[in-house]
Amino acid sequence: MLKGKNILLGVTGSIAAYKAANLIRLLIKSGAEVRVIMTPPAKEFISPLTLATLAKHPILVDFFDPTNGNWNSHVSLGLWADAYLIAPATANTIGKMANGIADNLLLTTYLSAKCPVFVAPAMDLDMYAHVATQHNLQTLRSCGNSIIAPASGELASGLDGKGRMEEPENIVRELDDFFTEKTLKNKKILLTAGPTYEKIDPVRFIGNYSSGKMGFALAERCAQKGAEVVLIAGPVALELSHKTIRRINVHSTDEMYQATVKHFPESDAAILCAAVADFKPTKAAETKLKRGTENLHITLEPTADIAADLGKMKKTSQRIVGFALETSDEEKNAADKMKRKNFDFIILNSLKDEKAGFGFDTNKITILAHNGTKKSFDLKSKTAVAEDIIRELENII
Repeated sequence: MLKGKNILLGVTGSIAAYKAANLIRLLIKSGAEVRVIMTPPAKEFISPLTLATLAKHPILVDFFDPTNGNWNSHVSLGLWADAYLIAPATANTIGKMANGIADNLLLTTYLSAKCPVFVAPAMDLDMYAHVATQHNLQTLRSCGNSIIAPASGELASGLDGKGRMEEPENIVRELDDFFTEKTLKNKKILLTAGPTYEKIDPVRFIGNYSSGKMGFALAERCAQKGAEVVLIAGPVALELSHKTIRRINVHSTDEMYQATVKHFPESDAAILCAAVADFKPTKAAETKLKRGTENLHITLEPTADIAADLGKMKKTSQRIVGFALETSDEEKNAADKMKRKNFDFIILNSLKDEKAGFGFDTNKITILAHNGTKKSFDLKSKTAVAEDIIRELENII
């Protein structure tokens, strides 16, 4: 949602100024236009040439250029920006902002800005925890500024604690969240993601290659759009950016079934993205199975059918979105699954498509609906695919 947005980035004199380079890169990658203002001390931490090269615009530091008298108008900058992001923001700059002090171009632009202002503090833990700093941050909040809280970790002083500027990826996400229309506000969305593991013995299992990336992208995007999200995740090595998402970790299909059935009745919609195991051993061995000379035979039985049972439970006010990963007769098999399990629409993946499906950061989908309509999409990032899927859900929820 940052495409076409004008982002004014203010960089102050902190060791975290080096992160501004990646921040600019990510903002431009998101489609934003970026201009940069630096305080004079910031130039000691990162070269203006570096930031100018990345932003593709001259860096502004002083009120005017003494060589030719060109004036840098703080008023024009404030009117140009859709958002003013100050990152990193030192305790000194935060204190001046809170008290209306305007002794450099960054601060005069802040006082002139008509756009939303985001502040990402960066300082040592004692400075951040000091009552004066906390008072100044509260003053900025009361003026309508958004504070992007610092993270905890190793600091430049060698101490460990809260004060590290938040990572650029998370800062960009906060801006993206701000500009995202809250089309799913007051909606409760239940999602499943990742694989399920069915135990053979204490060290082996039956599973699949699902990474959970598609389901997590959907959960993040639903949360961005204002939904209350419950994510039931199989065993995956992924973390969530949105702290509002309620994550329930499970391993087996039975565990996922119990959690999904429990939370579905209070949901407006369910997106069933998990690659659930269809079979499990009838009995798991209590001790590790040892290698022998004979073939090992494992008897399998069907697992609980989460999608089918939710389809039976579904009320007229609820919606279910399903997924189908097929290797043959893709559209026919997906359409049959949609009807059998009472989905409102289904997302078809084919293993024939390169760089789509398990493990990749990209996906290529076709959306099939009950009325026979079909929408096919090009290969794109799973974040972009999540937007396509949610846009379809928004039309019927």
